[in-house]
Amino acid sequence: SLSTDCVLCKISPTGYMEAPLSYSTIEDLQLLSWDNAPKYCVQLSFPGGTVLLQAANSYLRDQWFHSIQWKKKIYKYRKVLNNPSRWDVVLKEIRALVDMALTSPLQDESIHQAPLHIISTLLAENTNLSAQDHENIIVAIAPLLENNHPPPDLCEFFCKHCRERPRSMVVIEVFTPVVQRILKHNMDFGKCPRLRLFTQEYILALNELNAGMEVVKKFIHSMHGPTGQCPHPRVLPNLVAVCLAAIYSCYEEFINSRDNSPSLKEIRNGCQQQSERKPPMPLRLLRPEPPTPPPTTTLSPPPALPLSPPPSIVNSSEILVELERNNNTTNTLRKAPAEGVSEPNLIDCLLVSPALNALSIQLPAHADRVLGCFALILKMLSDYDDWRPALASLLQPIPFPKEELKYVIQRFAEDPRQEVHSCLLSVRSGKDGWFQLYSPGGVACDDDGELFASMVHILMGSCYKTKKFLLSLAENKLGPCMLLALRGNQTMVEILCLMLEYNIIENKDTQLQIISTLESTQVGLRMYEQLCDRQRELKELQRKGGPTRLTLPSKSTDADLARLLSSGSFGNLENLSLAFTNVTSACAEQLIKLPSLKQLNLWSTQFGDAGLRLLSEHLACLQVLNLCETPVTDAGLLSLSSMKSLCSLNMNSTKLTADTYEDLKAKLPNLKEVDVRYTEAW
Repeated sequence: SLSTDCVLCKISPTGYMEAPLSYSTIEDLQLLSWDNAPKYCVQLSFPGGTVLLQAANSYLRDQWFHSIQWKKKIYKYRKVLNNPSRWDVVLKEIRALVDMALTSPLQDESIHQAPLHIISTLLAENTNLSAQDHENIIVAIAPLLENNHPPPDLCEFFCKHCRERPRSMVVIEVFTPVVQRILKHNMDFGKCPRLRLFTQEYILALNELNAGMEVVKKFIHSMHGPTGQCPHPRVLPNLVAVCLAAIYSCYEEFINSRDNSPSLKEIRNGCQQQSERKPPMPLRLLRPEPPTPPPTTTLSPPPALPLSPPPSIVNSSEILVELERNNNTTNTLRKAPAEGVSEPNLIDCLLVSPALNALSIQLPAHADRVLGCFALILKMLSDYDDWRPALASLLQPIPFPKEELKYVIQRFAEDPRQEVHSCLLSVRSGKDGWFQLYSPGGVACDDDGELFASMVHILMGSCYKTKKFLLSLAENKLGPCMLLALRGNQTMVEILCLMLEYNIIENKDTQLQIISTLESTQVGLRMYEQLCDRQRELKELQRKGGPTRLTLPSKSTDADLARLLSSGSFGNLENLSLAFTNVTSACAEQLIKLPSLKQLNLWSTQFGDAGLRLLSEHLACLQVLNLCETPVTDAGLLSLSSMKSLCSLNMNSTKLTADTYEDLKAKLPNLKEVDVRYTEAW
């Protein structure tokens, strides 16, 4: 291996290797080329004689020759650079070392990594170099960095240079391609966190230039590329990892003070043992003193806890906190907190409305600049359409109060793609998502619920089951919905009307309260009156009766169907054929108004998944459904599992898969006739 300090061994008369011969003692190395010379031999000359190494073929012989030659030279450079005397000579040797690595015909990772490690050791052992010496060395090793990640020690040196000389031309000319390569090719920052730190410091150095964030913006655009689709799939997750690590570092001291774990700084300084750290102390943020409650006769005040020493204000380097030490009751409180009293979690402490002024967080100027820079990068990332789906899945609720983050969530809420706005909801059980955090009363809401209303609007208009989502809102967010409806928010007024129309609310008092809320505003009163009119018309249609069978002419459209159904009474319609028409999923809004419908023929139409989901929620009595040659997929067909009355289902020539077919058979007990020809399930 080229990366190990292997040695040659002198050959004994019996043909075996015995005494070791180091690479540094090799005086000459050559290939035997004279007439009648042994084939495929390499000759090594030592002070005490020569050694012939014979390979099996010319290719292996050449590999031996170049490998031994490279190893011999690398030892020479290591010896010279370990004991530098004049830095002009050192710089010349570094350039020669780089040229040797670049011109070597060997294909091995060590060819480029070994010189970088030698230079890393040189820089680590000579910390008193001038800034110009630093720049000269960086420029000299730049060719090696074009196709190789810098080793950890060299990353530390680069980070120091970015912090101390952010306006140096080396940052732009040399570090830019290095960082670009890291972002495009790095697979795991956990294996080398210093690469992430170097990328972070490089971005902060760009932010220190005269143009500031404009330079950062151009760099982000260069990483995406000029087209609408980024050709580098690793760039986005790497950028997000860098941003979140930088944001975390601003609150690192606060976070570690809560769980008494060693910080990154302490780990670097060797403080990894628990015994080296101070005993844990409960910590609370500075909050305004609550008003003193009036004395009551029913409840006695809780006994005061003895504090020793008294509370003291400590102004740390990153956050202003108040420490309370309690020698006797700390462990008891942790095991059995008082009823109604719980230590605020990290999101409650940090992701808080600035308008409420309920929390005093003081970050130093540097930490505030870091937050502003990387929050703006997240904002830039959300402006790229092709990056937004992956960004939405990567970003979970992040505990830092920055307006730029709210802009990112707004972009998620405005995006009509389901894979984007679905990430607004909780993705882990027991954890709040953006939808909960930005709802009125949530820790991040500072806009009277406007962003929350936007989220509800896009989620209601997506492919989610309407009734299921309404049930969730009624169970968890009915109060915020009623509050926003009371303030005239049209989306929330529509939500309350749908809750009444679909009989989501069973409690009569709650129903009356919703009605009173709707009648308190002009928009609510108008929508409620329209709801009452629709329900009266539906009951009237059911009383009038009408035809039981109906077939629309071919080439009919959604508008034609709506016009026909509005022209007469169809309360008794049981069989409807839309086969070979031009209807789409939009006509589902009309079909769900036919309460007696039992047979529906959609053969060769453009009726898709969205319409199928709506039918599954409202037409529970449907018995026969023909979806032959429609664009439905598993996403819509799975929703049919709630239509327990289905006894005949035609899915011929659809995108049905075998797994979905098996799932439907298991969940539809009355299904007797099924057509799955020309599908994967056939």
